[in-house]
Amino acid sequence: MDDLEYIERLIDSVEEHGDGTRLLERGDVTDRSTMLIEGYVFRTIESGDRRYIVGVQVPGDFVDLHGFALKRLDHSIVAAGPVKVGTVSHESLRRVMQERPNIARAMWFATLLDASIHRKWIQILEQLDAPKRIAHLYAELHKRLELVGRNVPRTLRTPFTQIDLADMCGVSAIHANRAVGKLRELGVAEIRRGDLYTEDWERLQRYARFNADYLYGDGALKLDEGWN
Repeated sequence: MDDLEYIERLIDSVEEHGDGTRLLERGDVTDRSTMLIEGYVFRTIESGDRRYIVGVQVPGDFVDLHGFALKRLDHSIVAAGPVKVGTVSHESLRRVMQERPNIARAMWFATLLDASIHRKWIQILEQLDAPKRIAHLYAELHKRLELVGRNVPRTLRTPFTQIDLADMCGVSAIHANRAVGKLRELGVAEIRRGDLYTEDWERLQRYARFNADYLYGDGALKLDEGWN
């Protein structure tokens, strides 16, 4: 059995959930991890009446693999629009550690990549203004989807609202609305109901000061490679 087939067989069940479904609540003990098959998922932290979106997952991601080691997360996992997910028991993941070290290493890479993305989000919050933060977010999603074989020619479709964009970029909804307007005025991109339209991804990337090195597109372990 090859590695891809092995991974598919790890999935115990496949479920579909609607927008806003909390797949895992912050602090809950878990014995399963979730693989995102279709859609987007937010990592969120609530404080008082504020929500902070601290990460976005795309199809192909293990959205809560950290829970395998930690047993509970310091954030919640929430569906952003309709999603399809598969669940994998932690007992199955323990067998992976013993039987398939190559897959285990790929999973390790995935958790390290999440950390790299998180560091980049902190950096852009410090360095970029709101229009560039939003452009950077879409540039990142465009590249991440490309890396899993989902090419986006001119339109990147998402279920994100302007409140979502605000919570991802650390600004108010009004500020996010102005930032979206700025992108349109500059001719960089147009965002309508979460969907981004652009004629020139390279121009958008330059405007956002986007450099994909932190996504390690050439450094990910291929499933047919060994440890050496």
